[in-house]
Amino acid sequence: MAHRAFKDRIYAQFARVGNALGSPRRLELLDLLAQAPRHVDALAAETDMSVASVSQHLQVLRNARLVEADRQGTKVVYRLAKEEVLRLWLSLRAVAESRLPEVGLAAREFGVHAGAGPTLARDELQRLVEQGAVMILDVRPALEFQHGHLPGAVSVPVAELLARLAELPRDRQIALYCRGAYCLFADEALAVLHQHGFQAYRLEGGWQEWLGEGRPTAAAPAAPAPAPGNS
Repeated sequence: MAHRAFKDRIYAQFARVGNALGSPRRLELLDLLAQAPRHVDALAAETDMSVASVSQHLQVLRNARLVEADRQGTKVVYRLAKEEVLRLWLSLRAVAESRLPEVGLAAREFGVHAGAGPTLARDELQRLVEQGAVMILDVRPALEFQHGHLPGAVSVPVAELLARLAELPRDRQIALYCRGAYCLFADEALAVLHQHGFQAYRLEGGWQEWLGEGRPTAAAPAAPAPAPGNS
């Protein structure tokens, strides 16, 4: 057996994945696609990149089989290829957190979770839900909630929170979550709720971590098709 030829070929294939992950911008795209499928224009708006740049990065990810795409009408919609891609991203992040002090330094420097107070562990959440002692609040954009969310969660995007405070209970705790450990939507929402006297906690991690652990999820029901003859 030609050992050298085999190793050259197999490690080159592994490097395709490594090379695809070797860009901050591509990691951000994976982070967004872990929430819900999106088309190129939406990804460009979320990341402050040009459509051309997003398209180029997506092609690298697609060539490494990390994302897939489907055409929906006039748009091409991208999604993570498999849940194992999400686990790969979470594993990469965990290694960086444990090995690179710069990760924690950056979080502290930019005030991530500063003043957020105690978090609620994911295992503890289920116990509180069974007791009827907590409301789960999803503060991500509605598109992401519709694609998937924690069972029983209520969607109140952070941009709508102030206008919808009257909908929230004052006789129960509120456990809120957003995209993941480094998403700032939950920090913003938590500050608003605390300012208005709610007993609120940020769920440890967020949607990505919940999904990556294989915990139960739910999705919003699809809109019913119009009856024959109706516009």
